[in-house]
Amino acid sequence: MKEKIIGPFLKSSKEIIMQVGNITIEEEHPYTNKDVVLNNNIGVIIGLTGSIKGQVMINIPEDIGKKIASNMMGGIPVAAFDDIAKSAICELGNIIVGNAATGLYDMGLKVDITSPSIIEGKGMTYNVGNQDILTLPFNTEDNQIQLHVSIKE
Repeated sequence: MKEKIIGPFLKSSKEIIMQVGNITIEEEHPYTNKDVVLNNNIGVIIGLTGSIKGQVMINIPEDIGKKIASNMMGGIPVAAFDDIAKSAICELGNIIVGNAATGLYDMGLKVDITSPSIIEGKGMTYNVGNQDILTLPFNTEDNQIQLHVSIKE
C-alpha cells in the first residue's frame, strides 16, 4: 500500500480522535497482518468504493469507546455500551473515514464510503481474505485504538 494513500487515514484518525473524542493519542509504527482479533473491543467497519476499493475497521477497546461516546455526547456518562454509545462510535468512524476520503479526493482519487457496521465481542477474528491489513496503532493513556486499512490494489 502506498504511503501517500495511508497518509490521509493517519492524519484524519489523529485529528478526529483527539478533537471529537477528546482523547490524547500517540501514533505508533504501522504493521501488516492477515487477521485482526477483537478482545472485548468494538469494531466499526466502513467500506471504500470508487478509485480505491477496500475496508477500514476501527478497533476500539470498550472502555475507551464508552469514554469517547460520553465526550461526543457532551459529557453524559456512558455506563454500558448501549445503542446510543454504538451510534456515537459509528459516527466517529464516519467522520474519520469521511475526512480521509476528502484527503484522498484532494490527491485526485474519488472515494466514497459505505454506512458503518459495528461488531463486538471477545475473540472475534476479522479478515479480508488473502489481502494484507495495514494496522495503524494509536496509544491512549491506558490502552490502544487501532485503525485497520485493507485496500485492493
